[in-house]
Amino acid sequence: MTIRQQERPPTSVRAAVSARGLWAGYDRSAALEDVKFSVPVGSVVGLVGPNGSGKSTLLKVILGLLRPWRGEVSVFGRSVNEVRARVAYTPQAELVDWQFPVTVADVVMMGRYGRLGPLRRPGAKDREAVQRSLEQVGLAKLEGRQIGELSGGQQQRMLVARALAQDADLLLLDEPMVGLDISAQHELLDLFEQLRGEGKTLLVATHDLTCVAESFDAALLLNRRIVAQGRPEEVFTQELLNEAYGSHMMLLPIEGRVYGVHHRYG
Repeated sequence: MTIRQQERPPTSVRAAVSARGLWAGYDRSAALEDVKFSVPVGSVVGLVGPNGSGKSTLLKVILGLLRPWRGEVSVFGRSVNEVRARVAYTPQAELVDWQFPVTVADVVMMGRYGRLGPLRRPGAKDREAVQRSLEQVGLAKLEGRQIGELSGGQQQRMLVARALAQDADLLLLDEPMVGLDISAQHELLDLFEQLRGEGKTLLVATHDLTCVAESFDAALLLNRRIVAQGRPEEVFTQELLNEAYGSHMMLLPIEGRVYGVHHRYG
């Protein structure tokens, strides 16, 4: 199922995330250079680029975990510190310790901790939010299962459920497609469509050009700076992909799907 909108989002739509003149990095090494972009409310946008292009750094800046050197980023027109409860982050699955002895419901409840405050235990409202989020992603029957027993697709849906339990309006997802088979990818894309229909905004860092090309509303092509932004068919051109990846990027249509293949000179 596709989650592409049939029409370009109108220019009057306010931005869930916007940045201008954004510079950021580590020590004296710049990871982002004069970045400028906007993500419309209620859209699913792919953040794509080669390894080391600054995708994770950009997510950290949006989250307020990394302070930019200069420039500014706003979330729903305000600083992230003012709207932190409306922003949720799902990490790369490989960064999670899947052998840790917690259940699916335990992890989803973690999305409520920011609202609980110190020393306050989860109450009926929190448990209801967890149950609602699990039902939303189709994991209600697995709430008591150990997280290490989940499939790759179930793991990703659990991480999204944790974000939903937070009642977030903006979801930042870091490489959610990694390790998923085609069936699990389709399940996740169906969930993205459902969330967008509920007014959520998703910014998805991914290497999967195929999913972005087929299903997302827009793409941000990043390599330290924004090389291009817009609808995937406008961004995923041979010229722009070569500029971003520093290599020949070939777009291969195979059995109705579009695959990006790149290789370096030499």
